Amino acid sequence: MNLEKTLISALGIEITELQKGKVTATMPVDDRTRQPFGLLHGGASVALAETVASVGSFELVDKENEVVVGLEINANHIRAKRDGYVTAIATVLHHGKSTMVWDIKITDEQGELVCISRCTIAVVKRRK
Repeated sequence: MNLEKTLISALGIEITELQKGKVTATMPVDDRTRQPFGLLHGGASVALAETVASVGSFELVDKENEVVVGLEINANHIRAKRDGYVTAIATVLHHGKSTMVWDIKITDEQGELVCISRCTIAVVKRRK
């Protein structure tokens, strides 16, 4: 999977752990991911959440014949963050034939909850 010139690369997201049903990634809180008031942008948190859910889902499908796409995502922004890094941990809650549901917790360096998200991923047949 080539991540160059993607949103993942632009936001500085790095996948640090990838297991079947669990994904961990980090993202910097810097000029790329802050909103104008200097806080972590909620949209950046959502992008991080959907990234880990999508990467995790892709690990669970037949890569030759299926792709995964975000179907629905929600997020509650719990705590403000001005700098440093955030870490997202995604775990699969439901692994079906056509959908997956992921729980994503985004925390700061002290393990404090910054954002919690749930993402539904659609599994679709790859067009050939």
